[in-house]
Amino acid sequence: MTKLQRDVDAASTELGYVFTFLLGVLLLSVFGVWAYGIETATRERWNEAAVQANLDDVAEAIERADDAARLNSDLRYVERVNWRPSEADETRMTVVLEATSLRLEDQGGSLDRSVLLSGVAPTHHEGSITLAGIDVIWVVYEGGVTSIVTIPPLDTLTGS
Repeated sequence: MTKLQRDVDAASTELGYVFTFLLGVLLLSVFGVWAYGIETATRERWNEAAVQANLDDVAEAIERADDAARLNSDLRYVERVNWRPSEADETRMTVVLEATSLRLEDQGGSLDRSVLLSGVAPTHHEGSITLAGIDVIWVVYEGGVTSIVTIPPLDTLTGS
């Protein structure tokens, strides 16, 4: 007949396994939080860079339209500017063209920014675009007004 005996070595080994497992879970959790923080910071930085590049592209097109107006106030200038996608919530973002600046308003977000324009052209600036679903912004100069729109003049599309 076998007799039960108390083996404390096996119990301490088992406790060592449990503590090693818990230490592994803790280290993996810390690593997961750290990696998530890096990924989030990278995404935010990329969003900021994409939005700034978009605003710079639109501002440059506005400056070219104003340059064309200085050369000949009777002409019409139309330029297409592609809006780069981002992971920001563009349904809450509005681009506003003012006399000396192009502003991005991010309601409830941290992407508010502005690009200064020269403001030396004999034109009036106007336009406001909500970016929800927009992938192209058109810069149009006609009749003394430089504006930003989502749909170009009809004859620009038909080639007349």
